[in-house]
This record gives sequence, C-alpha cells and structure tokens, in this order.
Amino acid sequence: MDRFSFLNAAHTAFFADLYDQYLQNPDGVEPSWRSFFQGFDFANEFNGSPVEELMSMADGTDCSVVSDKLQKEFSVLKLIDGYRTRGHLFTKTNPVRERRTYSPDLAIENFGLTSADLNTVFDAARIVNLNPCSLQEILNHLNKVYCESIGIEYMYIRDPKVVEWIQKRLDINDNQPSFNTDDKKRILKKLNEAVSFENFLHTKYVGQKRFSLEGIESAIPALDFLIEAAADKGVEQFVMGMAHRGRLNVLANVFGKSTQDIFSEFDGKDYDDDALFDGDVKYHLGLTADRQTQNGKKINVNLAPNPSHLETVGAVIEGITRAKQDKYYPQDFSKVLPIAVHGDAAVAGQGIVYEIIQMAKLDGYKTNGTIHLVLNNQVGFTTNYLDARSSTYCTDIAKVTLSPVLHVNAEDAEAVVHAMLFALEYRMEFGTDVFIDLLGYRKYGHNEGDEPRFTQPKLYKSISRQKNPRDIYAEKLKAEGSIDGNYVSQLEAEYKSNLEQSLEESRKRDLTVIKPFMQDEWKGFEQAEADVMLQKFDTKVDKAVLTDIAKTVTELPSDKKFISKITKLIGDRKTMFFETDKLDWAMGEMLAYGSLLTEGYDVRISGQDVERGTFSHRHAVVKVEDSEEEVILLDHIPNKKGNFFVYNSHLSEYGVLGFEYGYALANPNALTIWEAQFGDFGNGAQIMIDQYISAAEDKWNNQNGIVMLLPHGYENQGAEHSSARMERFLQLCANHNMYVADCTTPANFFHLLRRQLVTKFRKPLVVFTPKSLLRHPEAVSSVEEFANGQFQEVIDDPNVNPADVKSLVFCTGKFYYDLKAEREANGRTDVALVRVEQLFPLPIEQMKTVIAKYPNVDDYVWAQEEPRNMGAYGYMLMHFHEVKFRVASPKAYSAPAAGSYVRSKKRHVAAIAMVFDKNLFQ
Repeated sequence: MDRFSFLNAAHTAFFADLYDQYLQNPDGVEPSWRSFFQGFDFANEFNGSPVEELMSMADGTDCSVVSDKLQKEFSVLKLIDGYRTRGHLFTKTNPVRERRTYSPDLAIENFGLTSADLNTVFDAARIVNLNPCSLQEILNHLNKVYCESIGIEYMYIRDPKVVEWIQKRLDINDNQPSFNTDDKKRILKKLNEAVSFENFLHTKYVGQKRFSLEGIESAIPALDFLIEAAADKGVEQFVMGMAHRGRLNVLANVFGKSTQDIFSEFDGKDYDDDALFDGDVKYHLGLTADRQTQNGKKINVNLAPNPSHLETVGAVIEGITRAKQDKYYPQDFSKVLPIAVHGDAAVAGQGIVYEIIQMAKLDGYKTNGTIHLVLNNQVGFTTNYLDARSSTYCTDIAKVTLSPVLHVNAEDAEAVVHAMLFALEYRMEFGTDVFIDLLGYRKYGHNEGDEPRFTQPKLYKSISRQKNPRDIYAEKLKAEGSIDGNYVSQLEAEYKSNLEQSLEESRKRDLTVIKPFMQDEWKGFEQAEADVMLQKFDTKVDKAVLTDIAKTVTELPSDKKFISKITKLIGDRKTMFFETDKLDWAMGEMLAYGSLLTEGYDVRISGQDVERGTFSHRHAVVKVEDSEEEVILLDHIPNKKGNFFVYNSHLSEYGVLGFEYGYALANPNALTIWEAQFGDFGNGAQIMIDQYISAAEDKWNNQNGIVMLLPHGYENQGAEHSSARMERFLQLCANHNMYVADCTTPANFFHLLRRQLVTKFRKPLVVFTPKSLLRHPEAVSSVEEFANGQFQEVIDDPNVNPADVKSLVFCTGKFYYDLKAEREANGRTDVALVRVEQLFPLPIEQMKTVIAKYPNVDDYVWAQEEPRNMGAYGYMLMHFHEVKFRVASPKAYSAPAAGSYVRSKKRHVAAIAMVFDKNLFQ
C-alpha cells in the first residue's frame, strides 16, 4: 500500500506545474502521471476526493493535511485554467451593451474553493508566473489579465510552446498597458485626429456619406503604433485592406493622404485625368505612400482600393503581399505585413473570409501571418448581432487556423494599442494569423443620413450618452497628471486649423487628383486604349532558344524512376518537337512559359489541379514514382532568369482568383495565371470578375495583367462542364478593359500568352481554353509558327478558293474543328470557315478585310455550339454591323447544355447542320 507514498515527499509546486502541463497537452505528460491526472479528473467530476483517498493509502502516515492542501492546489489550478479558457466571456469589453451571461461563471465556489481560502498561500501561483501568494492575489492577477478591457481566446491552440509564450506574455504587468508619457500623448494626439476629422466632415459636408469611424476611433492610434513598432522589428512594407467604415479617417490619419484631395472628392469635382479613368466613390479609393517613422525608418504603406463587396479586398491584399515577398524578400517573408480590417457582420457572414483563412498556411498562398482587425460596431446595416451569426463571436473563424483572438474595449485606448502590439509580436514570433475584435459602436446609422433608431432605439439611446474615446482618455491623463487642462483644446484647435487651411486650398482647385495605387511598381507602363490593344506586337522567339527549352522539358532525370505513362508522355513531347514538327497544346504552353523565364519574367500558375492539369495535359510537375518527389522541368531550362511558381490551390475560386489578382497587381512583370477546373467554375468568383478584373482600371486607375484560363467546349459532359459563360465576360467588355480570346492552335495560344508581357501596358486576359483540343490531331502547330509567328486575332480559311465560296462562316474555338470535319465529310467547297480568335477588342477591320476577299458570298453565318442566348452571338449582333449574320446554333436554353449525352449530341449535330443548310433554323 506504499505505492502512493511518493505524494508526501513531492512539493506541491511540482504537482501544480505538472498538472498545468497535463491540462494544456495531456499527451506531453509521462504516461503514469497522465493516468493519475485522468483519475483525478474522473473522480472530481463525481464530487469525490481522490487525492485524500490516495493519501490515506500511504502506510502509517497521517496525510490529511497534505491531502487537503494538495486538493486545494489542484482546485486553484482548475481555477486558473477556467480563467484562461473562459475568462474572455466575463470581460468588460462592451462599452454600450450589457454582455450576455454565461454559466457557470468564474466564482471560486465553482472550483471547490471558498472565501475561507482567500488568504491561503498557494504554490499554484507559479503557473501564472507569480511567487507563491494568496488566493486573493492570484484572483486579482487573473481578473486583470483575462477579465478587464482585454479578453483573449487561445487555449484551443495545440502547440504547447505557443500557449506558453502567450501565457508568459500575458502575465507581464498583469496584461496591463505600460506606456510612458510621450506614448500616452501620442495616443491622445491620434485620438484627437480621429475624432476631430470626423467632426469636421460632419460639419462641413452635412448629410454626405462618409461611413465614419465614430465609436471605434481608437483604431487610429492602434494602427499608428502598429506601423511604428513594425518598422522597428524590420517590417519594410505594410499592405492593408478594409471596407468603407472608417476608411477616410485611416487614409488621412494613418496613411497621410492629402486632406485637400479628400475635400476635393467630397466637393464632387471632376478628375484631372482623361477618358481612360472614370473614378469611384471616395471611400473606395486606395493609396500608396512612404512613411517616415519616429525612429527615422522608412516603411512603404499600401491601402488597397476596394469595392462595396466588403471582404473581397482581403484576398487581394494577401496576393499583393505574397507578390512583394516573392519579389523583394524571398528569404524573409516577415518584412511585408498584411493587415485585414473587417466589419463584425462581414467577417462572420461572408464565405470569402473562410476561403482566405484556409490559404494562410498553404505553400502557394501563405504570407507569414496576417493581423486581422475587426471594427466591431455590433450591428450590420440594420441587423442586430444576434441575427447576424450563430457563433458566440464574430471572430470564431479564427479557430480554423488556431489563431489567438483578443477582444478589446474600444473605449480603452491604451488597451487597444497594447493589444495591437501583442498581435504584432505574435505575428513576428510565429508567422501566423492573429485577430483583434475591437468592440465599440457606430455613432450614426449605416451612413450619416440613415436613422438607426428605426431598428435599434434602445442601443442608440445608450450610444447618445457616450463620450468619445478622446475625451475619455484625456480625462484619464488629466487625473494622473500626464497633461494639463488645456492640452486637448490646443490639440483640437491646431488640427482643425490645418483642416480649414486644406479645405480653403482645395476649393481653389478645379479638378480632383487621384494617385494610382502602387505607382512605383508600375513605372514604365502606360495605359492603352482599344486601338493600341489591337496593334501587332513582336512575340517571336529565336528557334535556338526554343530548342534549348524543348531539350530540357522533354528529358526526365535519368536517376529517378517515373510511372510509365509519364515517361511516354515526356517522350512524345520530344518526338513532336524534334521529329514530327507537330506540337500540341501542352507543348506550346510549356514553350511559352519557358521563353518568358529566359527573358527574366516570372510565371505563376495556380488553381485546382493546375500542376497536372484538370485534363492531364500540362504535367508542369511530375512525381517520382517511389518517393513522390516533385520534379519541375521548367526550373532547369538554360539561361533561366525568372522564377516559375505552380501551385494546386485549395477548392476555392473566389478567394484564389482574388489572391492572384492581387499578385498580378503587385508584380506586373509576372505572368500570373488562374485556371478554373472547368470554365464555368469561375461563377464562384463572379464578384472578383465584376468588381476588379473588368472594372478596376476604370474605377481606380489600376492596370492588371491577370490571366484567366477557362476550359470551354461542348463535349457532351453536361451543363457544368461545357460553357465558361463566354457571354457574361463579353457583356462586361467595354472601351479598353480586358482581352477576351478563344484560340484554336497551340502557336496562337503561345503568342497570346507572350503578348501579355511584351507590351508596355497590362490588361486582364480571359482565355476560353480547350478540353478535347488538347489532344486533337489537327490542333497542332509547327516549330516555325512558334519561332516566327505572331498572335492572329482572325484566322482566315486556308483551304478554300474565295471565288467558290457562297457561305462565309465565322466561329470561335473548338466548334471550328467540328465544322471543318463536317465540310470535309460532305465535300463542300462553297463554305469558308473563319476563326475569330480574339473577341475583345473585336478585330473589326481584320474581319472586314476577310469579308472583302470573298466577292460571291450571299450568306454570312455566325456559328456557335452554345445556345443562342449564350456564347458570342448577342455580342456580335451588338458590335459587328458590316454584314447581317444568320445564326447557326442550338435554340435558347436556361442551362448551357443537356444532361443526356444523346440529347446533347443531337443538339450539337443540329447546330452543325444549320451551318451548311440555310433553310434549317431552330
């Protein structure tokens, strides 16, 4: 019975420390102790007294005193664990609402302790980095750390080292701010700027929307201190995304945007630019600037432009950040810091947030940790927070990546700055995400003309009584003697005087100046209109260079074993280049990438299954059979000057396309490609397409060279595997906003991709790429066509005598080969097939030239495999008026294709027949 006698000899601090380790990570404790503690927990749940029972077994020893003390030590440990796990539920973080109640609470009685224990000294204090002290002192410490203006969630983190780091950091100074007088005055100065800026706008621009920051002004000193501290820690670039709430305040008081420019925007003046730019509302615009810190360090700050789709910009800033990291700091990603500012309703309600969060630790998308700041005004437009989410907190998404969350009272300015500095230290230490939930309120309605009392009369009665954070903080500083009674009035008068002067100066100007975002990245590039986009560009590549690339990408490492299909595939590529001179789509694509890499451009491809390719054509990455080691042949081409990046993405369209758009925005000298698994899967990223890709140059003066590869073509595979929704992209086309192409030959695709980077401008490129054409025996090109060809916007029919032609058929993509096969089967020489390879900008003059070659035509046909209400037919009717087209297509349908193979095939055959018989019409 003496097997438990060791308990008498051990110091209770030893038990406390060991039990704390067990609570954090049971598997990290030696098995016999783990069993002991599991027994303790089991017995404790049934109100037993396991320690006392164990002690009584010790032969000949009176252990009642030791047993009771040890039991109490364990109870104190349970109490500490309770505060660490649930303390955030009992904080003083809500300035305008009584927070919800949770049960059980943190009363000591719930942990087997009583008021009689308050003066008892416990060794368990060591767990919270205190010397042995009374229970009352331990409670005081725990309440200050976990239950005042900052509540923190972190106990779900699975890495004990991270948990220990957080706990030690929290225990310093009871997790209370400790700022010197100069820091306090700086906090007050920034609060004054935030408050005075909003007051000034409210007075000067009555009723105008500005989406004010009032109620969460403490975000301004927090961001200010973040930038200063980040620069001291080696951060050199700062990339931020936020929606409209508080954006103007951030632009003026954190990023240093000219208030003259802001006032010009409020006055509604026209822009100092030409017809290439239409502008956007003032609270959507971005800014890039170089900021000098107090310690003399320069940090580049970027606030990305954004649409009203609240969380879209989060994906974009991650892409911008990664591009900057790849380009400037490939060995130290920590030097570029992304910060995403969310609204509480948006971070909880928008699915894009989850897509972005799931990127955080993936090789192709990680950015070494993002600081997420939630401006929590506890209402979304008119919706109460209880109706806006099912989760306890709007930030519960953070648990996906086991990121800590700090819930902070926005009226405690020092606590807000303290929490932000904690978040920075955490990000720099661990390179992972961290969240700050800044609880405040929204002083007015959704905008300044809105009436919030319609929907939240009780809440807004409380808000009307609130002092602003500046005045609250000023009173605190006066009470402690840090400032005198006139300090704030002097600050306010000086700042408002500057605003008045800026307003006066701005009204002397007739036009508004909009500075392009990240203008340094875009030096040497010029905006281009449609006529420039239609010019011919030199995309030739020396045949010797192509030969060197081909040798590399058609030779597998001899010391590694690959599956037989890969060996054959790579061997076939060698044959097609060096023997048959018939290069397929995949080979042409590899040559395009390889040639750009030799010229110093980067190439980045991402999307679902892009490494191999959805249709098993690309094989940019091949795997060693036994080890699954990755081999990327393009990495080994001679004279390679650029970087080749290829990443299979997670199952996301919206988030990943947003990321790649941001990447292309920050690196115009990279060919940045997003490929959809099937073309119409781009539907899931429609907001990104509508708000950024098609419109950003017009709204924000931002060029972008993102390439979207959208597999398209009717192979009788059903509605979701046929159409890339060509009609939707064409509807978005206007003026000079993007390229849209549907190529039919590998060489034309090769020159199209190269054109993206050889020009002095950048436009998004949408390509409807093939599926069955990837291996079609006629969809091949010669080496000569790659080396000395150029992109052909229109490809005339080389197989007919123009004088014999009666029907001139225009078409795009794969349908050309179907029509060609039918013409050959019927021996028709009176039908010419013309391929329109570029749909936007539409090469009207080239098409007119082709028409002029056929003097005897009396039948002009637009042929498409898509239903009549889809595809390019409607677009052609709007934009090409040289001839009147007869349409040959399936009739209009609501779905792109039939689910039945037989029905789909029947419609396809009927559309082909219509081309060759003008009397047929559906």
